[in-house]
Amino acid sequence: SVRNEESRSSAVEHIRRHAESGKQVVVVVSAMGRKGEPYATDTLISLLKDLGEPVNPAELDVVMSLGETLSSVYLSHLLSQNGLPAQAFTGIQAGILTDDNPGNAEILKINPSRIQKALNDGKIVVVAGFQGATTKGDVRTLGRGGSDTSAVALASALNAEKVEIFSDVDGIANCDPRQISEAAFMQKVSATQILSMANEGSNVIHPRAVKASLETQTPIVARNTYSNVPGTLIFHGS
Repeated sequence: SVRNEESRSSAVEHIRRHAESGKQVVVVVSAMGRKGEPYATDTLISLLKDLGEPVNPAELDVVMSLGETLSSVYLSHLLSQNGLPAQAFTGIQAGILTDDNPGNAEILKINPSRIQKALNDGKIVVVAGFQGATTKGDVRTLGRGGSDTSAVALASALNAEKVEIFSDVDGIANCDPRQISEAAFMQKVSATQILSMANEGSNVIHPRAVKASLETQTPIVARNTYSNVPGTLIFHGS
C-alpha cells in the first residue's frame, strides 16, 4: 500500500476519508517495495548478507526494521503535506514491548500513551509496523505477517472501532482469485474460519494477526488499497 506514488496516493485518500469523518486514525505501514527496490526489507537484508554470513541476528533485526521506519516517516510527511497533520512513530516510540527473540519476536504488551496523546492533539499517527523493542530497548522484528500483527495489536490496545488491512485484492475470497477467475469475495467471515483457512494456505491476512484480535474481539476488515470496495469483515462470535 506504500510501494509507489500511485499506491501512496490511494492510501492518503483512504486515510483522508476516515480523518475527515471525525475519526481518530492510526496507520501502520510496511516497508516500501519488494526485493530489489531500494527500501525493501529483503534489499536491506542483502546489504549485510552480501558481505558474508553469518550475520548477528540482533543487528539484522535493526537493519530489517529500517524499511518500516523510513516508510512511517515518509507517509507521515506526505500526509502533512496534503493537509492532514501526522506524526510518525517507531515501534518502540509506539510502546510496543516484545520478547527477546530476533527475527520472530512476540508482542508482550503495548503502552499506547504516546499514541493517544498525539491523537488527542489532532494528529494522524503513522506507526512503523513489523517491529517493537525489548525491555532493554533493543529493536526486534515480528516475523512473517509482522505489520498486520502490529496493526491488530495496536487496535486492541487502543480499543479501536475496527482495523482495516489493505492489500491489492478486494477482500478474502472463497478460493485464490489469482488462480480461479470465478472466485467470489466474501462480505464477512468469522475469525475461526479465517484461522482454519490460513492453516490451509490462505495468505490474505496472517493468522498471527487474527489471533491478536481474539481477546478484545476487534473487528478486522480486509480491503483493497486501489478501490472503495468495502472488503471482507472478519468478525468474532457466531
